Amino acid sequence: MKREIVNIDEDLCNGCGLCVPSCQEGALQIIDNKARLISDLMCDGLGACIGHCPEEAITIEEREAEPYNETKVMEIMASKGKNTVVAHLKHLKEHEEHELLKEGVTYLKNNAQKLYFNVSEVLEAVHNDSQHHNHEGGCPGSRAISFEPKNTSNENNQIISGQSELRQWPVQMHLINPVAPYFRNANVILAADCVAFAMGNFHQNYLKGKSLAIACPKLDEGLDIYKEKIRRMIDEAQINTLTVMIMQVPCCGGLLHLAREAASNAERKVPVKAIVVSLQGDILQENWV
Repeated sequence: MKREIVNIDEDLCNGCGLCVPSCQEGALQIIDNKARLISDLMCDGLGACIGHCPEEAITIEEREAEPYNETKVMEIMASKGKNTVVAHLKHLKEHEEHELLKEGVTYLKNNAQKLYFNVSEVLEAVHNDSQHHNHEGGCPGSRAISFEPKNTSNENNQIISGQSELRQWPVQMHLINPVAPYFRNANVILAADCVAFAMGNFHQNYLKGKSLAIACPKLDEGLDIYKEKIRRMIDEAQINTLTVMIMQVPCCGGLLHLAREAASNAERKVPVKAIVVSLQGDILQENWV
């Protein structure tokens, strides 16, 4: 099956090993002075290791790989002890991988009599943990977080200007999980990187109440990964609408083309709107495509 999985550039990797502790699944090891992915089925593809690589040798790619197997991972984690199991489950929780977390907890409960640590203590440690804290072993840049809606008016019921309407993190296409809770049944904006800088009213007039993903079709690599993520948003997260906001420059049209291809490949059909923004932030074109 095709899925997202880590890729290690051996020319860049210096074998420092900083990525290994951040991989709670134990999929990475230092072998022959290089970081190696020792098993496809143990890599969850969330990229917690990326932020710990000083050489930028680790990226996420989409390729044929064995399906991730949470039960197999839990067998390995349990053999390493309570603290490792807690760290692994927190890792899943921080990335809002609720189904995998449920599988891991089920494994612990079903095998509680065989384990040499107290399962209740593990579950309590994970349950009392907050995803808004920066725990060792996670990458803050790619940790999935939903933000509570802000109060957008003062005591006189006047709208507060200049307030952020961002409802989630991360937003960059390579970092997002396309089936994260904040994408499910949501109205989604896919914006070129420059759009929010060109438009002074982007947050209040366009982003409010929507989930966001950003990308640059000219500079970003792995655009096929983007296409698959958009398809998964449509088919698996079951988004309601997709609004693609691009700049008027020719290269930006690639983002709209990519989104339309993804939508045509999806089994579900959702409305797709295209908005073209001028270099000074004016709307030049807005229509459903």
